[in-house]
Amino acid sequence: MAQVNPAFIDETEPAENVTDPDVESGKGIQTEESIARHEEVNGAVPLSSTGTEDGGGGGSSDLMFTVNDVPAWYMCAFLGLQHYLTMVGATISIPFILTPMLCIEDTDPARGRIVCTIIFVSGIVTLLQSTFGVRLPIVQGGTFTFLVPTIAILTTSFTPCEDLPLNMTAEEKEEEWQMRMREVQGAIAVSSIVQILIGFTGAIGVLLTWITPLAIVPTVALVGLSLFNVAADKASKHWGISFMTMALMILFSQFLKEVRVPFPAYKKDGFYIVWAHVFKLFPVLLAIVISWGFCAILTSAEVFPEGNPARTDLTAGLLDRSPWFSVPYPCQWGLPTVSVAGVFGMLAGVLASMIESVGDYYACARIAGAPLPPTHAVNRGIGMEGLGCVLAGLWGTGNGTTSYSENIGAIGVTKVGSRRVVQIGALIMLVFGVFGKFGALFVTIPEPVVGGVFCVMFSMITAVGLSTLQYIDLNSSRNLFILGFSVFFGLALPKWIESNPGVIYTGSQVFDQIITVLLQTSMFIGGLLGFVLDNTVPGTLEERGLIKWSAHLSSPEPGKEEDQTAKRNECYDLPFGMDAIRKANWTSYIPVCPTFEGFRRCWRK
Repeated sequence: MAQVNPAFIDETEPAENVTDPDVESGKGIQTEESIARHEEVNGAVPLSSTGTEDGGGGGSSDLMFTVNDVPAWYMCAFLGLQHYLTMVGATISIPFILTPMLCIEDTDPARGRIVCTIIFVSGIVTLLQSTFGVRLPIVQGGTFTFLVPTIAILTTSFTPCEDLPLNMTAEEKEEEWQMRMREVQGAIAVSSIVQILIGFTGAIGVLLTWITPLAIVPTVALVGLSLFNVAADKASKHWGISFMTMALMILFSQFLKEVRVPFPAYKKDGFYIVWAHVFKLFPVLLAIVISWGFCAILTSAEVFPEGNPARTDLTAGLLDRSPWFSVPYPCQWGLPTVSVAGVFGMLAGVLASMIESVGDYYACARIAGAPLPPTHAVNRGIGMEGLGCVLAGLWGTGNGTTSYSENIGAIGVTKVGSRRVVQIGALIMLVFGVFGKFGALFVTIPEPVVGGVFCVMFSMITAVGLSTLQYIDLNSSRNLFILGFSVFFGLALPKWIESNPGVIYTGSQVFDQIITVLLQTSMFIGGLLGFVLDNTVPGTLEERGLIKWSAHLSSPEPGKEEDQTAKRNECYDLPFGMDAIRKANWTSYIPVCPTFEGFRRCWRK
C-alpha cells in the first residue's frame, strides 16, 4: 500500500524517480500527461480505489487514508481536532443534564471540572481502544444509555434537590453533590466489570457466530436512525444556522472534494507550491469553524436576541469559571460507594452500550475501508470499553464511555479512516481535559451548528448500515419482511416506551430499570428481531446472503491466500509482540489474541 500522502500533490517540485522532463524541471506549465504520471508515482490515486486494497472490508472507492495509513503530523493534528469537535458537543451535554440532578448550582465551578474530567477520560479510553482494543478509528465518549439508570438512582435513593434545606453551607452543598456522585461512580465501576468479563472471556464472540447480514443491517442502520431526535432537536434551535452548516458540509465533502487548494511551502532549494485536497479532508472542521464564526459575528452585532440558542456567549460563564490548569484524577470526589440496586440498575446501561458498540464496530470497519472485525477484535473492543467504563467510574465523570457514532459518520464524510488520526484526537482530548479554559472554549459552539453536523453524519451511518444489503437477495419477500419489520418496530417500540414512562411494572424496581432501558434502545430491538427472525424463518443460504457473506469474511482470492490473509489480519494485530504470539500455539485458544481461531462458522452450499 502506498505510504505517500495522496492528499498533497506537489506540481512544481521535482518528483523522485520520474524521468518526465516537465516534472523534473519544476518549471513551466505541465501537461495533463506529466501530471498523471506524477500522481501515479507519488500515490495520488485514492488508496481504496480498487475496492480490494483494504482487504475487502469497506468497499469504499474514494478513501484518502485507510486504517493503517499514517498522514503527516500536521494533518493528523487538524483531523484529530475535527474528531474532537465532533464528539465534544454530545459529550459535554451529558454533564449539563446530570449536574442539576446532582444538586450542583449553575455558578459552581465543579460543572467545569466535571466537563474536563469526562473529556480527559474519553481521551484515555479512545487511546486504549484504538491502540489495544478493537484497533479501529473509533472515538470513545460519554453515553446517554447510562443516563436513564443514573437518573433512577438519583431520584430513588436521595432527597430531591428542591427539597434540600435552603440554609446549607457551601461545604454541606459540596458534600451533598459529591455523595450522590460517589453512588453513581460505584454503580458504573462495578457493573462495568460484567462488560469486561463478557469481552475478555470471548462470550460476546459466541454470539457473533450467529450474526448475519440481516442482523447487522437493522442494528447499524438504527444507530443512525434512532439518533434523528438528537440531531433534529439541536438543529431546530435555529434552522437557518443548521441549514447553513449542512450546506457547507455538503458543498465541501461532495461538490468541492476534488478541488485542490495551493499552499506555499519551503525547502532548502527554495519555495514551491503544494496542492491539497482541503475540502475533502476537512469538511466538518471547515463547516464548524465558518458557522461558529458567523454566529459569533451575529452575536456581537446583537442580531440574535438574548437567550437565542445560536448565540456564542450562552456558556461564557463556564469559560470564565474554568481553571487554566487542572489534572483530573481517580476518586477526586471521594471513594465510590456501592449499592446492589444501583449496580443492577446500571447493568441496563452496560448491556445497551455493548449492543450499540458491536454495531458501531461493523459500521466503522466498512466506512473506514477495513476488513470486517474478526471475533478476537470484537472481544477486545467490548472488554476495553468495559475497562473504560470502570475508569470513568473511578475518575468521577458521572457516566460511562461507549463508541461514538458521530465520529464514524465523520469518517464517512472526510474519507479519512486512519487509526493514527483518532489517536492524535485522543491526545487532543487529554490536553483540553487538563487545560480547562481551552476545553471550555469549544463549549461555546452553538447547538444549531452541532445539530447541522449531526444531520449529515447520522445519515451517513444509516447508509453504511443499509450497504450490507448487497449480500442478500432483495427480491425475496422473506428478506424484505425481516428487514422492514426489524427497522420499523425497532423505531416504534422505543418511542412507545419513552412516551409511557412507568409502563413496565414487574414489582422489581431493578428489573424494571433493565427492561425499560433495553426496550428504549432501538439498536437492541432491531438487531434482536433481525437476529431471531433470520435464524428461524426458513430460507436458503444463498437467499440469506450467507454464502457471499462467508466468502467476504474469510475467503481470499485463489492464489493469494497467504498475502490476503496477512493483509486482513494486519489491521487488527496488536501493536507489538505479534511474533511471539504467532509462535506460541496456546495463544489460538485465548479469545483476545489475534491468532484466536474459535467461534467461527462458515456457510457452504
